[in-house]
Amino acid sequence: MPDHTPKFREIASELRREITEGRLTPGAKLKSENQLASRFDTTRATVRKAITLLRAEGLVDSRQGAGVTVRERPQVRLLGAGANYRARRSTGVSNFNAEAAAQGLTAVQHIREVTEVPAAAPVAELLDVPVGTPLIARRRLFTLNDSPSQLVDGYYVKELVDGTAITRPRRIKGGVNAVLEDPSGPIGRRIARFVEDLDIRMPSPEESEALAIPPGVPVARILRTAYDTDGAPIEVLDSLAPCDRHVFRYVIEVPKPDADS
Repeated sequence: MPDHTPKFREIASELRREITEGRLTPGAKLKSENQLASRFDTTRATVRKAITLLRAEGLVDSRQGAGVTVRERPQVRLLGAGANYRARRSTGVSNFNAEAAAQGLTAVQHIREVTEVPAAAPVAELLDVPVGTPLIARRRLFTLNDSPSQLVDGYYVKELVDGTAITRPRRIKGGVNAVLEDPSGPIGRRIARFVEDLDIRMPSPEESEALAIPPGVPVARILRTAYDTDGAPIEVLDSLAPCDRHVFRYVIEVPKPDADS
């Protein structure tokens, strides 16, 4: 039997193509249901099903009295590379904020909470401490152009950071790593390596609300562990990023082969 694609999916496919190819730009208003029904030679009910599908994919927004518009999606490209980290650190600006600024976006990091928590898996495993070990958790909300972008929780062994600015509920000039790496400070550890574990999943209702995630959009959970020059883990960042607002790029340097290999 011939394959038959439902009409509403055909309409959604065409409108999706117009959005992804830039013919319908962010903020652009779609034609009315009557106009779209006429264009695709169908009914308003069928058009409505197509719009519902696009809304579930996070491509359009609809409000009473405002019609249907292409969703604004400010994106930031995050570059993961050691040289990039050192270049950003030398300016005293976080990598996220610097990358956003370079792309014409305004990034702000809001402190949600700084508190003591018992280490839970998998953070305890990544920090190489027993479950229940006292940690300092710094919970932040990152915004791009005033829109929620990421939830980022940083975890540090309390014994290591006690008495430093890391334990206080305020921003730190140069970021947490400036305190960790300050050669004249009480910690004095130099970061030598990052390891990231990436997991793609659907958000919980609470996460969807906090990050204003529309139905159908997955999130990337990134667990990034920072290791010092002795190979000891000193920081775990647990980040949650909507997949429609971020592009992750990793630069991996491949060493030259040995002469006799």
